[in-house]
Amino acid sequence: MNTQVSDQEKDRIRQTTRILYEASRSIRILRTIAWPSGVKEEFFAQNAKELPKVSYTPLDPAPVLDLVRDARRAIVPISAIDLWLEHQADSIEKGARMLAGVGTPAFFEYSRQIYGDPTAPLRYFPLSPLELSQSISDTIAQLACIDMDIAPPTYHSAEEVAVDMERAVQKHFGEDAPKIELVNKLSANALATTSAIKIRRDARFTDRDASQLLHHEAHIHVATSLNGRAQTDLPILAAGHPGTTRTQEGLAVYAEIISGSMELDRMRRLADRVFAIQMAVEGADFLEVYRYFLEKVGDRDQAFENARRVFRGGVITGGAPFTKDVVYLLGLLQVSNAIRAFFAAGRSDCLKLLFCGKLDFMDIPAICELYTMGLCQAPLYLPPWVSDPRYLLALLTYSMFINKMDMEPLLVVASKLLENAPVVKL
Repeated sequence: MNTQVSDQEKDRIRQTTRILYEASRSIRILRTIAWPSGVKEEFFAQNAKELPKVSYTPLDPAPVLDLVRDARRAIVPISAIDLWLEHQADSIEKGARMLAGVGTPAFFEYSRQIYGDPTAPLRYFPLSPLELSQSISDTIAQLACIDMDIAPPTYHSAEEVAVDMERAVQKHFGEDAPKIELVNKLSANALATTSAIKIRRDARFTDRDASQLLHHEAHIHVATSLNGRAQTDLPILAAGHPGTTRTQEGLAVYAEIISGSMELDRMRRLADRVFAIQMAVEGADFLEVYRYFLEKVGDRDQAFENARRVFRGGVITGGAPFTKDVVYLLGLLQVSNAIRAFFAAGRSDCLKLLFCGKLDFMDIPAICELYTMGLCQAPLYLPPWVSDPRYLLALLTYSMFINKMDMEPLLVVASKLLENAPVVKL
């Protein structure tokens, strides 16, 4: 523990994070922009030819902004900790202003500031989310020429998945395990909170879907929620405000990959969401985006839900979508590179601290300081690939090794070697 830090300074940090947490409690983004279930029924009753009619209740941002203002009176954004506090304040303020503008172009303007937009260049990387998505799509298209005999997946009911999920979370979280609830209405196949994982009763899951659900929702979202709730000195770490979304979703998608739960269809869906957002930015309305997804997935209910993700909170006629879904691939890129950087620097402590609550990977310097002060506690729950990192370490070692090699000469040799070899059926 850092004995150089005064009790007065610790109290300042505690109090500021409490005020910010109180401010964050009103920022309920998905709840505010949710569509009533009747919208979907009415859309199909009109043979999917009329734009959905959706109304929202805007958030009154004044109480949130007042609390943020109070918190900022105690913040001098110079040190790592104060820069972290300022980042929390800024994110909460933008979230409040975004929810104040639901259903209008202002919602989109704050959405793109918070989450980014498809064509915005990435910080530290010379490409945009749209270019990243296109690269993934092009790679998947190239893989289509590989004649792999992939058996069609076996589908499982929501009830079957719920039974397996109940067993898995009980084993991992013990008495803190979230309840597994089957619900009739849900915009996604599943949704996690600290206390419950809700699964839509009519959803069907492949074996990979079920595994993704466990590693994405339970081992990341539920775990960081529980770990954040245990941070009594830093309650803001329990708040999943917009500034933490990119890293939280990036960790969740990374967990799918490292656990072997990811598959090409999932990667394609993540890329397609970015393409759909760009369509909406360029003026496509809900019907156009719905038809785009219908052609992609061939299922009208899923196409509706995919299009809803793009337009919830925004403008149905186009031009102002909800851009949150650009963070999945962007977050994956940033998290995977952050983990590699931790590995290269010999900082396994930083990897574990990523899970001490809801945070952004750029917050790690402040979190390290807060831990040495005794204000931040070690995470109670870690995903299996962190608590037993043998596979992760092997993968990172291979990744560092292969990235140091120039693969082009080897690809030329391989192409020449195989150019006259006949294709065989096995």
